[in-house]
Amino acid sequence: MTRPDDAGQAIAIIGMVGRFPGARNLGEFWRNLRGGVDSVRTLDDEELVSLGVDRALLADPGYVKVASQPDDIDKFDATFFGINHREAEILDPQQRLFLESAWEALEDAGYDPEGGNRQVGVFAGATLSTYLLFHLAPNPALVGGLDPLQLLVGNAGDSLATRVSYKLNLKGPSYTVQSACSTSLVAVHNACQSLLNEECDVALAGGVSVNMSLLRGYRRSEGSVFSPDGRCRAFDARAQGILFGGGVGIVVLKRLADALADGDRVRAVIRGSAVNNDGALKVGYTAPSVDGQAEVITEALAVAGVEPEEISYLEAHGTGTRLGDPIEIQALTKAFRAGTGRRQYCPLGSVKTNIGHLDVAAGVAGLIKTVLSLEHREIPPSLHFETPNPEIDFASSPVYVNRELAEWGANGGPRLAGVSSFGFGGTNVHLVLEEAPAVAVREPSREWQLLPVSAKSEHALEMATANLAAHLRAHPELDLGDVAYTLQVGRRGFPHRRVVACRDVEEAPASIAALKAQDDSLAALPEGPEGERL
Repeated sequence: MTRPDDAGQAIAIIGMVGRFPGARNLGEFWRNLRGGVDSVRTLDDEELVSLGVDRALLADPGYVKVASQPDDIDKFDATFFGINHREAEILDPQQRLFLESAWEALEDAGYDPEGGNRQVGVFAGATLSTYLLFHLAPNPALVGGLDPLQLLVGNAGDSLATRVSYKLNLKGPSYTVQSACSTSLVAVHNACQSLLNEECDVALAGGVSVNMSLLRGYRRSEGSVFSPDGRCRAFDARAQGILFGGGVGIVVLKRLADALADGDRVRAVIRGSAVNNDGALKVGYTAPSVDGQAEVITEALAVAGVEPEEISYLEAHGTGTRLGDPIEIQALTKAFRAGTGRRQYCPLGSVKTNIGHLDVAAGVAGLIKTVLSLEHREIPPSLHFETPNPEIDFASSPVYVNRELAEWGANGGPRLAGVSSFGFGGTNVHLVLEEAPAVAVREPSREWQLLPVSAKSEHALEMATANLAAHLRAHPELDLGDVAYTLQVGRRGFPHRRVVACRDVEEAPASIAALKAQDDSLAALPEGPEGERL
């Protein structure tokens, strides 16, 4: 990846979507992060029994009664995507979640998938299909009459990205990435490369992880990588292991120069990224490496043209393991010492302390957290940190763990952050992020604006209308002309429609409510002989 000497070599994040434990959307996710919410859920015995756990197992002191998965993973709008009931039933929930999220991500970016003559790429990864292993395979009545190929295609990670391209008619590069825990951030790096190589004009990148076996807790044995209490205590003396969670995250990327020229909403900028592998010089295949991690951070900083002292936040891999945490801080220190001798000036955090380790989706979760932090200019607390791990020499390092919600101040230049993700097997990735450039305030385009809403059903239209009103209520700072343009140009038109005319964001929710009430009154009128309302 070449050094970004101008906007043509930087990548804009123009859209994001995420569904994480305790958060159905990014608004809820941010509220949880800034509020220091631990989204890991404790399960009571009756709930576990209802999920099929043997009561005898519940008395086992090694059984950890927690789960950290997004809600409603069993729900899927198959009809919207033209998928029949039988196909949906055998489709891995990870593929369902990722497909829905891809549509939502493009909507967040303001793009109709089929609008315009642009090449859209898809780069993503998923966890092994535990749905196939634990739900479909043991159920001969369900799968007995199926072609084995149907099961494979519906549950293979190879189908994740290409299914999105097929259903949304996206014609850019489309492939699955697999590098264990670093998968989703490697997917982002690959998407950046594809954009810079002009293989595509827009890219979707991210990952999804839903482990069906962890919906009802887990049994931990001594020496296991799993946390004994279901909490991730990154960099703390009590850190004893990982809690695996589930979720999905996608970012929409575009070359920064193009995004600025097209008037896209830039949420953050990727200044540079790097990927490498540890190689053989470490204690074992799954073990981390100081040199490997330090080298990928050093390379990403060089690619970005950024000095270590300019970084004012680091989103760590931060798994909360006795081996991994000290190595990560050693690597950060080694990488930063090439450019600065300053100590404990840079705050550090790990989203895993809030939601657990999302496996292949862990990296994109950390990326999304960091983008939200840049947007709000606040650094959320990293949880469960009380006493530093005695194997970590924080005093000599450039970082400190950020324990409380903090204002993210500027130091004379744009806010810059680093995001790390490391996979067992040694594939490491690091991104350097910059806050979005300032946008000049435009004059209002006209006094009145038209806000169209459409959906595939009456019920969906009601939901879309309510969502629009709620969004405008929550964001009074929006430019109504921008909203109208996006709704008219950046949304697919569907058969059930309504449109409201209004003059400003403040009056829009009331105008939408009034129009909805009028439509409801008309719908209640009896029909005439030709179907018209009397």
